[in-house]
Amino acid sequence: MWTLNVVGPGRVGRSLSRLWLDAGMAQLQAVLARQPGHAQAAIEALGAGTACTALAQMPPADVWLLAVPDTQIASVAAQLAELSQARGWAPAQAWHCSGFLTSTEMAPLQALGWDVASAHPALSFADPDRACAQFPGTVCALEGTAAALQRAQVAFEQIGGRCFELQAAHKPLYHGAAVFASNFLPVLQAVATELWQGTGVPPAWVPGLAQGFLTQVSSNVQALGPRAALTGPAARGDGAVLAAQGQAMSARDAALGEAYASLSELAGRLARRGQVLGEPSGS
Repeated sequence: MWTLNVVGPGRVGRSLSRLWLDAGMAQLQAVLARQPGHAQAAIEALGAGTACTALAQMPPADVWLLAVPDTQIASVAAQLAELSQARGWAPAQAWHCSGFLTSTEMAPLQALGWDVASAHPALSFADPDRACAQFPGTVCALEGTAAALQRAQVAFEQIGGRCFELQAAHKPLYHGAAVFASNFLPVLQAVATELWQGTGVPPAWVPGLAQGFLTQVSSNVQALGPRAALTGPAARGDGAVLAAQGQAMSARDAALGEAYASLSELAGRLARRGQVLGEPSGS
């Protein structure tokens, strides 16, 4: 069993901590949040650990999980390196969970002999309870130093993850794919819902209408694959409809018109040749 400190007890930090605790793999020592109430709520939910509001309050640990926003990883790592050096701590491990940023964000720690890794579970952490239930089978992309990769792989596989090593240079496209698969779906549902609300569809029917398409299309994609599941004017090559709808979308909102045009172009490629992307630049 290894000791664990968590910086940032949000949905990702809390979910992973719960999974490791329930698996009997980790001993949670301390949880740090900028707001005292958030750290306290996390340790009450997890049933372990001490709530902290400053790095200086935290003890040394085998693993530090930096589950903070991407923009904060480097600064937290730098502060942790200063604290570690000031207190003469033995080198440990630090992991962050960004799908885009690499382990080099924690370079100040690595310079002190720490092992570092980025460990990105490809899961939508919308709610900790749901995330914990959905985690088994989750693909986890690991990148970093050898020792950190080894421990992280064991840690994530023991809670049901399926791990692979991701090259740092591939992280932007890897994470961009996750954005397309996950982050944009709620946006598209919201767009459809807002548009229907302005067209005379009875308001009480709109949620069911959106949910119906979401369920049907998801089922079709899983059963038939993306190309066979594709329907609509782009799939039919109906340029007149695409042009007219594009104009209507642009009149409603310029960004909406641009998105409609771009997505229609990609849908047309999928319908014509079974794939969306062209050759990588430089090939």
